Amino acid sequence: MKFVATKLAGAFILELERREDERGFFARTFCQNEFQAHGLKATIAQANLASNIHKGTLRGMHFQYPPAAETKLVRCTRGSILDIIVDLRPESPTFLEHIEVELSQENGRALYVPERFAHGYQALEDGTDTSYQVGEFYTPSAEGGLMYNDPRLGLTWPLPVTVISPKDQAFAPFDAVETELKAKMGSKPVSVAG
Repeated sequence: MKFVATKLAGAFILELERREDERGFFARTFCQNEFQAHGLKATIAQANLASNIHKGTLRGMHFQYPPAAETKLVRCTRGSILDIIVDLRPESPTFLEHIEVELSQENGRALYVPERFAHGYQALEDGTDTSYQVGEFYTPSAEGGLMYNDPRLGLTWPLPVTVISPKDQAFAPFDAVETELKAKMGSKPVSVAG
């Protein structure tokens, strides 16, 4: 795997190193030693799959508060998505900044999402599937979310939103949760080996 650092400390795009032959290709998608060598949490507590029937489907912007903050390794296994993450670490110089990455079956990329980040994506094709390896157990009492179209986040989605859950539509605006979010996200140094 090739780890490509992003402008958000601790967030990486993972490119496949394909070994190709007449059968197709083989590539490693996770290696505990390589993750640890890059200073990343290499724990996988759960593995999840999401199927998106219609393009334009939007999921996000989700996160879990400490002590159940989760890392995610997100990959698109069929179709394509635009994946966006937002830095929610109050002490970070990139607090509230985001990156967006296209993940697709074709490019094989994955996105490593650090703890204390909001995560969401939009399906760019009908019949799009995603796979997540998550570093913490799902903890409903610790879950949170932000509006996908909150002006404070400045996120741009490439397609009209055709499907979104009532739960995702009901997240409060950032301005309404800012004080609570900053308090719950805590403060610890932001540093990750590259």
